[in-house]
Amino acid sequence: MRFETTTEIDADIDTVWAVQTDIERWPDWTASVRTARRGEAGPLALGATAWLEQPRLRPTYWRVTAFDPPRCFVWESASPGVRSRGEHRIVPLPDGRVRVELALVLTGPLAGLTGWLGGRLVRRYLRLEADGLRQRCEAG
Repeated sequence: MRFETTTEIDADIDTVWAVQTDIERWPDWTASVRTARRGEAGPLALGATAWLEQPRLRPTYWRVTAFDPPRCFVWESASPGVRSRGEHRIVPLPDGRVRVELALVLTGPLAGLTGWLGGRLVRRYLRLEADGLRQRCEAG
């Protein structure tokens, strides 16, 4: 099951990448994250971990499984019966702006049920993240 959203941001790719990969500051610009803590010091990298607390969801431990700066990072988490993959992509546009593509992919035996029960919340949180990222990056 796949959920996705996009937004265009009037900022350069490096600015958007810097904001998007500063995980511990996510609660400052998106209401979809209450608390975010990195497992390690330093910049986000392949294998890095983070702990997220989101309203109405159980706290989740994420590990970066794909990393292509400044264009993409993917992280994954697991709970009984469901594996979640969060995709964060930044696509440069010809006019100097970027398009951000966010997705959450659920797999596993309980993915369908989880998506059916929580799909509305997932879509809302993806939209909050996209809109918050755009506002933060465009505010300078």
